[in-house]
Amino acid sequence: MKYENILVDKKEEILWITINRESKLNALNKPTLDELNDAISNAQNDAEIGGIIITGAGEKAFVAGADISEFSSYNNEEGKVLAKQGHDKVFDLIANSPKPVIAAINGFALGGGLELTLACQIRIASENAKLGLPEVTLGLIPGYGGTQRLTQLVGRGKAMEMILTADMINAESALSFGLVNQVVPLVDLLATSEGMMKKILSRSPKAIKAAITAINASLDSSINGFEVEIEEFGNCFGTDDFKEGVAAFLEKRKANFKRD
Repeated sequence: MKYENILVDKKEEILWITINRESKLNALNKPTLDELNDAISNAQNDAEIGGIIITGAGEKAFVAGADISEFSSYNNEEGKVLAKQGHDKVFDLIANSPKPVIAAINGFALGGGLELTLACQIRIASENAKLGLPEVTLGLIPGYGGTQRLTQLVGRGKAMEMILTADMINAESALSFGLVNQVVPLVDLLATSEGMMKKILSRSPKAIKAAITAINASLDSSINGFEVEIEEFGNCFGTDDFKEGVAAFLEKRKANFKRD
């Protein structure tokens, strides 16, 4: 697929995805979601890629929301299809990714933009970041997982406050109640995100995948997360990564894990 709305750059084991609609504050439209789906799906099948970092072009916005002009005339059934396709193509794809995905949040992350960060495993924000879910001001609610993932991260009370008031919060407030993992100066945002990803990628790839699976299981009420943890823990013992990790520990050296 030829990308017109995102930039993709593979550096070592990291795939960098930049949403490149700066004049529109990187708002999500259907072509952008299609391109994100393609890039992230390809990354899952690329053994050379260990993790993904997503950011927005420019200094003003990560993603300032969805492109409202696309769905302003939709009826209820069309709205349901819009949300379902977004979940399937992008947001659930990221949330269930066996490879870690970091959101490097530069500036505004509103509506679908905040929901995009919520789907990522880790969120690092610049000091100028503003985050919020303003959908109720349009007569809507978050439709790309915001009601669920925000509540999982910050609790029912804070999620209710943010969604029902539609107020934006700053990066420090987001950090204080666990919405983001770190806040850094804008000039340090990409380097900090890269540093964290490189640290993750220096660990066992098979164990990272198993950990993501087990953690995600804790959020699924239809399955027993403890049983998933036991299963994934046991499976680790049969991997080359386990043998290498234990050998490195006993030999007091740095482990040299291989990516399949």
